Order: sequence, then structure tokens, then C-alpha cells
Amino acid sequence: MYRKNLGKIILLVFLFVIYIYILVIYHIPDEITIFEGEDIALKTFFGITLDAKEDVLTVSANTGQKTIDAVGNEKISVSLFDKLFIKNVDVSVLPRTTVIPMGNIAGVKLYTNGVLVVGMSEIEGEDSKLYKPYENCGIEEGDTIVKVNDDIIYSTDDLIEHVNLSKGKNVKIQYIHEEKTKECSITPVKTNGKEYKLGLWVRDSAAGVGTVTFYEPSSKQFGALGHGITDIDTGELLNIASGEFVTAKVLNIKKGEDGNPGKIQGTVEEQETIGEITKNTEFGIYGKIQDLSSLNIDTSREMEVATRDEIKTGKATILCSLDNQTVKEYEIEITKIYKENNYNNKSMEIKVTDEELIEKTGGIIQGMSGSPIIQNGKFIGAVTHVLVNSSTEGYAIFGDLMLKQSKEVD
Repeated sequence: MYRKNLGKIILLVFLFVIYIYILVIYHIPDEITIFEGEDIALKTFFGITLDAKEDVLTVSANTGQKTIDAVGNEKISVSLFDKLFIKNVDVSVLPRTTVIPMGNIAGVKLYTNGVLVVGMSEIEGEDSKLYKPYENCGIEEGDTIVKVNDDIIYSTDDLIEHVNLSKGKNVKIQYIHEEKTKECSITPVKTNGKEYKLGLWVRDSAAGVGTVTFYEPSSKQFGALGHGITDIDTGELLNIASGEFVTAKVLNIKKGEDGNPGKIQGTVEEQETIGEITKNTEFGIYGKIQDLSSLNIDTSREMEVATRDEIKTGKATILCSLDNQTVKEYEIEITKIYKENNYNNKSMEIKVTDEELIEKTGGIIQGMSGSPIIQNGKFIGAVTHVLVNSSTEGYAIFGDLMLKQSKEVD
């Protein structure tokens, strides 16, 4: 009996170790971007090694961490016990740079590629019967319609026009589902109003307010929010064709409390264009500034972007604007750092400690996402989320992750 139980325990331990290796390998990305001289922050485990061609990797005598000092692109191989090849990781090394942390509230207008399907409903035909023309066509909420009868669809008006032109005949629809292009046919239903409908609810744009995180003078690029913009109905990241960055007017501050997050209420109507948005990613939105004067940029704040090794738990500050003009600095505390996190925007846990900010907002509220974080005179990251059950606590993204995203903006 003892030997039998011992055998089961050994098997369970073996399977658990295998499971850990699988998890670690799964989270090793295919590509990463680092700054010149920055440690390669890849989470490894006993026996998992990183290697590259001769003279590329430098190993720190104190920490054992590996870095690549030369700016450019390199390939690192990941292996198990230097025997079993696992994968290659493409590493892009960027030169160290400086940015101007912002903290300004601004408006965002995004326009999708095609039209986003956000819902479906039965259609009452001219015979007063209910129809589901979309049934069994394969289109789902979150998919994007890009063509009808081989004509490109740019907006909801385009889609309505093409469907009405069909006069009830089958229309060929090209759509994108989970990044794959697919086709189907739908027969529109004629309504009592003499219109033809598919039974699909669609949207071609989104708008809101958020905080500008940084401006990089050398490239005129900006980063904002620290997280992507998702559709309110589907929860999917919006696949954008274009976007505008505009000035915003703060109308009201709804104070947050535990269990009920607050928000900055503002408007983007009749505001000035600041620049264009070219990219909407899970790490924020990015583009180029065209009108610097509208942001009242304080060039004296230009500073280096900190590497992850330079970020410490403890005191830091954030910049944000809660009125329509002034950007102020408020105290926070960094409570946890997830140094090896390259896969989402929850890089650090933070807590608002500034009494003035807590009095105004209750802590972290919607619209403060993107507020830049400064520590020891360097830009280290941006606020991204609030914890629903604790309005003074939340998450932040590393500044290097945001800057690396901006570098990929063409």
C-alpha cells in the first residue's frame, strides 16, 4: 500500500512539474522589444535557457540577468537544458529616449474598418411576420462587415444603401471573424416601411474621453490611455481604420467609491483636432500630434523612460487634469511590480495616497486611464484600471511597454 501511494505521489509531482514547464513556455512571447541596456524580462524556469550568437548577450555578474547592448534586431533561442530547442524569440532593441509626461484630458474618436456587428434582432416583414434573415449565415456579434457584393463598406450608411439597392435579392457579404476573412449570403427582408433589412445592428465609430500619457518630441508621437478601446456591446477591441484625437471639455466629476467606480464626464463636441490616431492596442492608443498648442505642453518636464530595474515599490506621483486647464501632480504608492509581464497592461499595482485627489475623485476613476506615473525623475508608466472593490487601488502599465507600442506606429 505504501509503495502504491508513493508511486501516485511521485506521478502527481511529475505531472505538476510538467504543467509548470508548459505554463512558463506558453508565456514566453515570440517577440519582445527592449531598450538598449535593459534586461531581457523573460520568465524562465530551471533548465530553460536563453542563447544567442556570440557577443550579443551580456550577463550581469550581480543579478545574472541578460541584456543586449546593440540597437537593432536579434534572435534569441530558448532551449531546455541546452539540448531540446523550444522556440526563437525575436528581440528588437531600441535606443534610450526621452518623453514629456502629459496628464491632459482629451477626446477620442475612432472609426472602424467596415462596420462592427453589435447585435441581432428579428425583422417584421411587410406581411407582418417575423423573420431572421441573418440566421445560419455565420456572422456573430463582434464580427466586422467589410464588403457587400464586392463593394467596400465604409460606414453604416454604406451598408444601408447597399442592402436597399438589393431589392430583396441575395447579397454577398464579406466579413472578418476572429481575424479571418469569411463570406456568406443573406436575403434582406422588406419591411412595412419599404426598406430592406438584414436584422443586424451595426456601428462604425466610437467616442470618449481619456488621458494623454506622453508626447515624444523626436517623433511627434503620443501614447494615451494605457489600454485599448473596446466596443461597449461586444467587449472586443475595436479594429480601427482611422481616428481623431481632439480637445475635450470636462463637464463633471463623478466621485468613485468602493464597489461603484466614478468617472470623468466630458464632451468632444465642437472641439479642436489635436492629431490622428493610427493604432488601437491592448496597451493604449497611439498616433501623431499635429497641433501642439492645444495641449499646452510643458517642455521642461522632458525626462527619460525608466527601465523596469529602475522602478521600485514605494512613493511615486501621477499627473492628471480634473478641470479644463491645469495638470496637477498627486502622490501614489506602488505596492507590487510584475517585472516580467509583457502580455497585458497590469504591470504594477498602485494605491492613491494623496488626500486632495481622494477628496476630488475618491481615488482612481474612469477617464484617468493614461495618467502618467513619475518616480525619481523618470517616466515609469500609466494608470490603467481601478479595483472595483477599492476605489483608491488599481493597476498601471509599464512605460516601456507603451513607448515600444508607439515605436511600431507608422
